[in-house]
Amino acid sequence: MDALGIARSQFAITSIYHFFFIPLTMGLSILVAIMETRYVRSGDDVYKKMAKFWGKLFLINFALGVVTGIVMEFQFGMNWSEYSRFVGDIFGVPLAIEALLAFFLESTFLGIWIFGWDKLPKGLHAGAFWAVAIGSNLSALWILMANSWMQHPVGYELVGGKAQLVDFGALVSNSYLWLQFPHVIASALTTAAFFVLAISAYHLLKKDSSIDFFQKSFRIGLAAALIGSVLVVGLGHLQMQMMVRNQPMKVAASEALWESEDPAGLSLVAFIDKGNQQNTFAIRIPYALSLLTFNKPSGEVRGILDLQAEYEALYGPGDYIPPVTLSFWTFRIMVGLGLLMALVAFAVLYLDARKLLTSRPIYLRLLGFTFLMPYLSNTVGWLLTEFGRQPWIVFGLLKVQDGVSPGVSTGAMITSLIAFMLLYGILMIVDVYLLLKFARTGPVEEAPQAEFEPAIL
Repeated sequence: MDALGIARSQFAITSIYHFFFIPLTMGLSILVAIMETRYVRSGDDVYKKMAKFWGKLFLINFALGVVTGIVMEFQFGMNWSEYSRFVGDIFGVPLAIEALLAFFLESTFLGIWIFGWDKLPKGLHAGAFWAVAIGSNLSALWILMANSWMQHPVGYELVGGKAQLVDFGALVSNSYLWLQFPHVIASALTTAAFFVLAISAYHLLKKDSSIDFFQKSFRIGLAAALIGSVLVVGLGHLQMQMMVRNQPMKVAASEALWESEDPAGLSLVAFIDKGNQQNTFAIRIPYALSLLTFNKPSGEVRGILDLQAEYEALYGPGDYIPPVTLSFWTFRIMVGLGLLMALVAFAVLYLDARKLLTSRPIYLRLLGFTFLMPYLSNTVGWLLTEFGRQPWIVFGLLKVQDGVSPGVSTGAMITSLIAFMLLYGILMIVDVYLLLKFARTGPVEEAPQAEFEPAIL
């Protein structure tokens, strides 16, 4: 593997590891804020215990997410210096705002929340965690603003071989951003919801003294799962329709559609022969792709070969076809899991309403494994987002091969790749161990605090 391949592998591995933590942090911050708000409004101490218990799991995940995220920013300058030189004038704006506004807002109020129990008024203390939730999700907004510019560059001009920002408003109002950001928020909410459902189901099976606590946690998790999973499916559908206009090659690759079709059929399964640029076998639904794309049973969806010819005429000779097999199957896994999560959420709602969850423990046991679905869906979704854009690192402007650092040796990259894999592997083990440990322990009863008595001198 050459330096380019190693640099791509290193960034892919660190990104995937990092994104294991981020959705749970974002989604769980919202749920913990809701739990503490219910405590403030109702005065029910169960909700206070819930905020502390789920907040502790939030803190574990948040800490490891910060550690893994810092490494990614250093890679821009170390492995991708040409890319950083090209996009630095644009990327610097949202990344600086993310660090100075969103991250400091999140971390500052998180400290207030941790040390402010029983020291601040209840409403003010709950407001501190709402600030954490806002900061956590605002961080995603600014990061996705930078990523959306890579997907759909706007508000720039090329000066001396570099992209310079000329319209900040265009960067903020990028159409790609305002479908990608809510989709990520919905995915994060769904991740946290199934996380809460799985842990609550485990404790409901045990039938221990905290059953009332986890019944209420279960209801909150179920409501979030219903809302989040429906939004994930709906917003994902809108993203697909937008990509037909902005990144038609990504759509064609995700459908393994070699020739343009009108009306276009949807492939459920396909055996792809990229070498001969054809599918040797496919099970297809006629008209379905046009219907999903244009909301009507007709409409041309452009194929890979036509787009390849167009890109060669526009950008010069080269291979503009992304990894078709990877794009095809990641898309199906992502969509299949999204639909399955929505189905599971509604099934749990039905079973809960019929009192079947407690009478038939098998349902709770199965529910304990459902938290894996959003993690897998999040991962394959980002693989599709990034690999489907290939060979571009900035769509239409800069290819991946032109963004790598010219002076970094293959040996140095291999060494750092191995080091990061080992380090991140250890961090992942630590995260899973701590989450499992405290999740299984459940809420801990707090000893009453002694009243403060001033010393007499």
